[in-house]
Amino acid sequence: MLDLRAHFSRFLTADPGRLHFAAHSHHPWPDVTREAQLRAWDDAARLQDAKWETVLGPVLADCRAKVARQLRLPDPATLVFAPNTHEFVLRILSALPAHRPPRILTTDAEFHSLSRQLARLEEEGLVAVTRIAAEPHATCLDRLVAAARQGFDLVWMSEVFFATGFAPGDGAAGLDALAEAAGEAVLVLDGYHAFMARPVDLSWLAGRAFYTAGGYKYAMAGEGCCFLHCPPGWLPRPRATGWYAAFGALAGPQGEVGYAADGWRFMGATFDPSGLYRLAAALGWFEAQGLTTALVREHAHALQARFVAGLGGTGLDPARLVVPLDEPRRGNFLTFDMPDAEAWQARLAVAGIVTDRRATRLRFGFGIYQTAQEVDALLHRLRGLA
Repeated sequence: MLDLRAHFSRFLTADPGRLHFAAHSHHPWPDVTREAQLRAWDDAARLQDAKWETVLGPVLADCRAKVARQLRLPDPATLVFAPNTHEFVLRILSALPAHRPPRILTTDAEFHSLSRQLARLEEEGLVAVTRIAAEPHATCLDRLVAAARQGFDLVWMSEVFFATGFAPGDGAAGLDALAEAAGEAVLVLDGYHAFMARPVDLSWLAGRAFYTAGGYKYAMAGEGCCFLHCPPGWLPRPRATGWYAAFGALAGPQGEVGYAADGWRFMGATFDPSGLYRLAAALGWFEAQGLTTALVREHAHALQARFVAGLGGTGLDPARLVVPLDEPRRGNFLTFDMPDAEAWQARLAVAGIVTDRRATRLRFGFGIYQTAQEVDALLHRLRGLA
């Protein structure tokens, strides 16, 4: 079993009594990211106004290349970065038809960056949204595929549902079917709970689907550094556009606002670049350790199995797992559906156990900064609360 705790010493020793089991929410950062943060500061001091030549040159190129390797993208130039995924939501929505409410197909389990924005636009009659129930999970993708054949402007689905951990798009066949059924619709995959947590191979979808994720969770780089893979030819001129999107713009009809042909067409404007430094450092460290996302998933699932096997006497019932261990289509966190989840989370916090909750669903996340020792310590504290 992996033991990488020494590489996370800054986070793990900051509060030695804390048991952090919310890797799906805020993953601890490896120590190399602190050095990267300082390097961003030093570059700003050394270069001042000229720093953007470095940030948008070699720093961005390095980050693009490392993300592209993890996603198996054929061309890193399809990747663009922003401080959060909501910026990408807005730009994608802004590129949809304007002469009528765009028809959007999604699930009822998408993250707030999308779900809240769509709900607000619906209030004004600006979009027409069809939501497919994520549960029962086993038939979710089939129902989404069937609905997609009815014709939409945008189809949006999470690779792993954030509130339950179920992975509806696990396997090429299912996503192939969705891409085919979507027809001419724009297809977007939200990969935030999959990127760096499980193998992601976009080599066969690179020309068809947008893909968005970021550094805050399993990529171990913190907030402020999200990315979007933009398939060539799709949505060439988003209406919500920042001035950076003009860099390298191709000549167009006279008087028309120009855009670059690659992912740069989705660029925004001035941002805090330190996230790029941290993400490149975290991914570089990951590669240097010889790690793979398959190993990460294997490690996390092994810890999950140890945790569930030891739940006797803790008050947590494995029967309440929304996605049980015998379901291979799951992410790296476990979700308990409990009417008293809020009270449970509060009790755990008092005991120094960090978890996460969505309404009645209590989530425990497992990551590469943990070993069996942390799981056993968690079980011991849980029994002390029972």
